[in-house]
Amino acid sequence: MIKKSFILTVFSSSILLVFVFLFANRSLAQNSRQEPNAGVKKYNAAMQLINYAYVDTINESKLVEKAIIETLKELDPHSVYISKKDVQRANEPLEGNFDGIGVQFEILKDTISVVHSIPGGPSERLGIMSGDRIVKIDGEVVVGKKITNQFVLDHLRGKRGTKVNVSIFRNGKKDLIDFTITRDKIPINSIDAAYMIKPGIGYINLNKFAQTSMQEFYESVKVLNSKGMKNLILDLRNNSGGYMGTAIELSDEFLKTGKLIVYTQGRNAQREDFYSTSKGLFETGKLVVIINENSASASEIVSGAIQDWDRGIIVGRRSFGKGLVQRPFQLPDSSMIRLTTARYYNPSGKCIQKSYADGIDKYYEDFSIRMKHGELIHPDSIKFPDSLKFYTSKKRVVYGGGGIMPDVFIPWDSTPISDYYLDLRRKNVINSFVGDYVDKSRNSLKSSYPLFSDFDKNFLIDDAFMANFFTYAEKEGVKKDDKGYAASEKLIKSQLKGLIAQKLWDMTELYTIINQSDEEVLKAIEVVEDDALYQKLKIDR
Repeated sequence: MIKKSFILTVFSSSILLVFVFLFANRSLAQNSRQEPNAGVKKYNAAMQLINYAYVDTINESKLVEKAIIETLKELDPHSVYISKKDVQRANEPLEGNFDGIGVQFEILKDTISVVHSIPGGPSERLGIMSGDRIVKIDGEVVVGKKITNQFVLDHLRGKRGTKVNVSIFRNGKKDLIDFTITRDKIPINSIDAAYMIKPGIGYINLNKFAQTSMQEFYESVKVLNSKGMKNLILDLRNNSGGYMGTAIELSDEFLKTGKLIVYTQGRNAQREDFYSTSKGLFETGKLVVIINENSASASEIVSGAIQDWDRGIIVGRRSFGKGLVQRPFQLPDSSMIRLTTARYYNPSGKCIQKSYADGIDKYYEDFSIRMKHGELIHPDSIKFPDSLKFYTSKKRVVYGGGGIMPDVFIPWDSTPISDYYLDLRRKNVINSFVGDYVDKSRNSLKSSYPLFSDFDKNFLIDDAFMANFFTYAEKEGVKKDDKGYAASEKLIKSQLKGLIAQKLWDMTELYTIINQSDEEVLKAIEVVEDDALYQKLKIDR
């Protein structure tokens, strides 16, 4: 009786399920002819069926989230879903601030080491110093393999006004030092370095286009002008973009009044043009912009506008090729979709968006494809059809459909990247060695080199220094390889000295050191000083 009843129940449920399914399908078929949102109704019907008939309990919100993610993947590589918990963190780099204790940190030997206390931040006000090691947070020991960057962020970040207790080990002190830190707004800088790279030539490295970028740029240019800047190198290598509005504002600083900077257009978005205004901090003077295969989005708006108006010379390698505009849309649960709503076009009319017809995986494999084809070394390997040909204001040929092509190509030099160097990087040997070295020698270094200029001129990475480094590296599992070291010696020494400078001063000092042997930066300086090239290319200056 039980068996028979069970079979009848299952049979009845199956009939009901088939009826519901057929009814839903018939309804959806009719709606597909009559209503534009038939697909939405189809999905809702499927979810109702799953809720009604599926064998186990389901997490509906999780299924919906996965469906949204997979749907966006079918659209383009840059339309993305951001969960509620990740929205704030995703916006932080572009908003230019977050709530926290105000330290730049790194994890060395499973210990949280303070690289810098951010000036004016809560940690700096309390006297927390570079080289301090955080060993306890709110009484919990935070040393060991469980310590990750995410662990540190989760424990040290928090709402402004809340407090966190930390215990710090400081070299030369016997006991731990306890601090109670009140969290506050902490700035995130988008300019890594701004300094006079040669007399008359300023250098600015911009890592993203954030809300605070223009204020940082104004302050940097003001300082450089006071030091005699006549010409400028703007380094946009590895700049993945950010706010389009910031890119338009930055372009405006280089162009005279009334120049089209960029325009956008989409299926549901009418063409919108953006022009330069009467303001402009650097409308005259030689301008060189450095780009590479990782320069994308907003950085391509700036370099494209400068190139199309023949305002400056673009050097480096072909940029990433992102010409799509994303607009954020909030969902009912406070999660977010960043949806591509338009394409943007440089002043010449070119859209530099590279193809994503072969799917997202192929799209992001573009770098390895370029490398395989030899493009990073030989610019002649890049072929564009005539249909993608456009012209600058002075009739120079430029191309769309795949990034900004530089006016002066700089091949990628892989020679210094030996296996030995890669092993050092993979095991974080260079950084951890510098951390230990500065921790032990900070006072003597500051005494010997009170000014960065003294350090830059007189501090030498000599044989004795390198002998200590090799011994340290071997203890960390990286045995010296003479051939590999010979190939990478210049790079390794530059990074060692630069990182020491960063820990004693800041990021600008790091760049000041490493740029002295950076072939792409040296080429940019050479271009600035080449009057004949500016005349040949008819570039404004």
